[in-house]
Amino acid sequence: MTSSLKTGELIRKIKEHIQRGTYIVSAHALKRQDERLLNLDDVLYVLKNGTRDKSKDLFDVKWQQWKYAIRGKTIESIHLRIIVSFEEEMVIITVMRIK
Repeated sequence: MTSSLKTGELIRKIKEHIQRGTYIVSAHALKRQDERLLNLDDVLYVLKNGTRDKSKDLFDVKWQQWKYAIRGKTIESIHLRIIVSFEEEMVIITVMRIK
């Protein structure tokens, strides 16, 4: 098992992928965005401005990679948690509303 990214490194990496446009939104995340009446701007805003929710990070044994949780509020103050991982690009795995 590889070690997880440190928080500062994770946030920097997320912002770099957004700035470069090197991210993929999974079909699952697109479905969840649609169900929750969210758009990509909401997701990217939270990824750029949110904080790491380390208690929700998870090492995926099957894929041998870390999944990281970022939590924050959209411009409209909707609380979200977004799960991302990294391959060549950043993969936005899912989006959920939280209370």
